[in-house]
Amino acid sequence: MRWSGVILVALVAGGCASAPSHPPLEVGLGQVAITPPVGYRLAGYFYERLSTGVHDPLFARAIVFRQGDERFALVECDLCQTSADVVARARAMAESRTGIPADHIAICSTHTHTGPDYFGALAEHLHRIALHDHAGVDPARTVDYPTMLGDRIVQAIITASASVQPAELAAGDTAQPNVAFNRRYVMIDGTVAWNPGKLNPKIARPAGPIDPRVDILRVTRSGGATAAVLTRFPLHPDTAGGTEYSADFPHYIEETVRSRLGTNVASIFAQGTSGNVNHVDVSNDSPQKGPDESARIGRLLGNAVCDALPTLSRVTRPTLAIATKTVHLPLQHFSSDEIAKARQAFEKIQERKLPFLVGVRATKIMRIEERHGGPIAAQVQAVRLGDDTAIVLLPSELFVEFGLAIKARSPFPHTIVIELANDSFGYVPTRKAFDEGAYEPTNATIEPGGGERLVEAAVGLLGRLKEMR
Repeated sequence: MRWSGVILVALVAGGCASAPSHPPLEVGLGQVAITPPVGYRLAGYFYERLSTGVHDPLFARAIVFRQGDERFALVECDLCQTSADVVARARAMAESRTGIPADHIAICSTHTHTGPDYFGALAEHLHRIALHDHAGVDPARTVDYPTMLGDRIVQAIITASASVQPAELAAGDTAQPNVAFNRRYVMIDGTVAWNPGKLNPKIARPAGPIDPRVDILRVTRSGGATAAVLTRFPLHPDTAGGTEYSADFPHYIEETVRSRLGTNVASIFAQGTSGNVNHVDVSNDSPQKGPDESARIGRLLGNAVCDALPTLSRVTRPTLAIATKTVHLPLQHFSSDEIAKARQAFEKIQERKLPFLVGVRATKIMRIEERHGGPIAAQVQAVRLGDDTAIVLLPSELFVEFGLAIKARSPFPHTIVIELANDSFGYVPTRKAFDEGAYEPTNATIEPGGGERLVEAAVGLLGRLKEMR
């Protein structure tokens, strides 16, 4: 089913078994369209792309959990990145309108590379060029998109909060091993390369793992009918390409889920730690770009989710609890001469004549300058849904190893690790990857060790939640 305009959807579930000492768990959902006007810039690459149409609309999808006085809101947006400024404003507004504490709200992006480029050093640089070239008017910015986005995220939370009713949850996972690939490779000369090309004879082996598990959280109504499905999978949504707005493969997950379970079922996609994972299979020369590839991947994942629903474990003792911790991550530092050279290079980035990594490094340094030296206050959130089920929310784009480490050390058998929550400050590579170099470490703004600290914070929060009663 296609949607247009601003749409609010409230999906609720009933019938819940909980321990006598706990009130029933309640769930509500809301959905709002966030597609900008055609002509707005697209995110995801290091040059300007102006949108030319809408392949499929973009949404903010909210799910609110409530049990007694405890509440938590998760919002997934069809965006490439999560702006800390938009998040701060939306959280404050949502707290004022719903009473959900700001720290108990997670606003995430799915990481689609065919969503709007609405903040950051490159977006502002292109905006300044347009103002100069068009007598003080930027034709690509016909609306104040950050304000519009924040308002609509708040509306999705309000709708979800107002619609909560008793619900039953089930959690689990399934395998989908033939979709994601680590995009960093050890070459035969011992160096590490990023996306070195299909059938490249110099590739020795992948430089890291993937996470083939598809995490699933199901919300059901009284009688067992599915009302919503949350799917988490670690994979860059950079398959659609082109210049039309698209949610990429999560759109086709939704189409598949609704075709099999009903058109009113809410399908919410959450991005796993996928900073070094994409869809490119270097072992063959088949083309892997465009809407057909998005559809192939989305349908594979959607069918895997639907097939796995009967195997999920019911959350029989729902006990909602939230814990948060802020980790201060130092930014990289550069000399005044390095900053001046980066600024000179950055001014030429739109010409697309710079060596790729030179442009990446210049953009990274300009993003660090935006942060005024840091450090970054990175919030980690952990949510307990039951004795065996929890959610972890982390900012920015983390390497897959970090999500695997959290799941391996979590006291909750079903731990859903979601990235790009509440802020985006570039890649978060492992210490090993920082030593190896290539694209992601070149693009990273924080000092080595930041990801490992986020893992420790997440594991500590999960331990605290496990002990709480």
